[in-house]
Amino acid sequence: MNLKPSPVLSEKEVQRGLKFVIWDGLATEIMTTFTGGAFLVAMALLLGANNLQIGLLAAMPTFTNIFQLISIWLVRRYNNRRAIAVYGAFIARVPLILAGIIILSPANASIDTLILFLFFYYFFGSIAGPSWNSWMKDLVPESMLGSYFSRRSRMTQTMNVILSIALAILLDFIKHRYPEYELSTYSILFILAGVTGIAGAYILAKAPEPQSYLSNANILALFKLPLQSKNFRSLLIFNSAWVFALNIATPFFTVFMMKTMGLPISYIIILGILGQLCSILTIRMWGVFADRYSNKSIISVSAPLYILCIVTWCFVGIYSRAYVNIGLLALIHMVSGISTAGVNLSLTNIGLKLAPKEDAIVYLSVKNIITAFFSSMGPLVGGFLADFFTNRNLLITAQWTSPELNKAFKLVSLHEWNFLFLIGAILALLSLDLLTRVKEVGEVDKDIVKRIMRTSIRSNLKEYFLIGNIISIHEQLKALIKIRKKPED
Repeated sequence: MNLKPSPVLSEKEVQRGLKFVIWDGLATEIMTTFTGGAFLVAMALLLGANNLQIGLLAAMPTFTNIFQLISIWLVRRYNNRRAIAVYGAFIARVPLILAGIIILSPANASIDTLILFLFFYYFFGSIAGPSWNSWMKDLVPESMLGSYFSRRSRMTQTMNVILSIALAILLDFIKHRYPEYELSTYSILFILAGVTGIAGAYILAKAPEPQSYLSNANILALFKLPLQSKNFRSLLIFNSAWVFALNIATPFFTVFMMKTMGLPISYIIILGILGQLCSILTIRMWGVFADRYSNKSIISVSAPLYILCIVTWCFVGIYSRAYVNIGLLALIHMVSGISTAGVNLSLTNIGLKLAPKEDAIVYLSVKNIITAFFSSMGPLVGGFLADFFTNRNLLITAQWTSPELNKAFKLVSLHEWNFLFLIGAILALLSLDLLTRVKEVGEVDKDIVKRIMRTSIRSNLKEYFLIGNIISIHEQLKALIKIRKKPED
């Protein structure tokens, strides 16, 4: 197959290529659904993983991004982003098949084996990533970045929902009826994921690549460019602080539900699906508003919502009635799905937008490498803190006494996991102050965006349910902490 870039692409070739990128996204989503999220955590716990190993599994996808330096070297040497992305993706999927085959044998099944093969999976994926990002920046017209990737995300998330439901039912059935085959089932999922991922790499190879023109500057000098740009440096600082704060807490949500609350995997998957559905129903809205106003404005609106969700995790499990905890979890997942759709889409797009076209791969790779370091530190710090807070508790109650009733109400109950959630939320809220230093072309004040969103949402309530009345809740939380923003220069 000819993987050489083309000097000029016709409109028909571009549209055809965009369709292949979507099909590759669907295949990749199948692969990641089979080997990630709650399924990976459940498999790791089945293999006897401790808190630090869970943190390591969560850290590896981002930590291995430091190897994107190899991708930059390869692109500058061969100037063929499609070949690097396709071959990197193909090689990355092979360890999944090998891991599945080896863990099928009970004698070889161990958490160390899983970690080893996942490292190589993420390692080669990190080499493919920067080439893919730079390739997509040139292939997708800038005017439709938000709408195209929101459409792609909507389709992949729909695929995730369908597969997650089917897998949750299957795994719970096997766990209760045939527990001796539970680990073998996870192994087979890994094998299927690897095969599907390889098929996705083959489909991706059919998408065309426009010829890129790289500068002749020394590669070490190029790495300094993103750091010399004040605006891009501000984005790096905000993004690094944001991902570090979130990853202290978020990797342990599933562990908390499995180990502390004792929820079956089907419950956890259904809650995750609820969040995915809310994300699917709103990501198009976020994409439209991001293209119309700015990605920074969307982050300013959606990120505080997600912080509020993290704080709310501290109240999960303190109630004696199961349906109250399940209801609270459902609400958290719904709002989390809505808010993360906006945050993730906008963070990706603002990085693409601020990176200059001729050195896009360098800027995006430096961004990924730096944020990867802080992102990977989050779960490791979280695992350490979880162990530290294991035998520590903070309980705040309200007591009501009367002749007819003597009742104590739990207001806050913090233990190993809840401490992580609260620490992560506070650090994430502090990091938002750094967003004010980032400048984006076409930026609109967030208060104006909020008013426009409320008007649009209320007139399209069937499509954009829930958002209109909750996009201002974070202001109350922010007022309590009383963070004063510094005036801009």
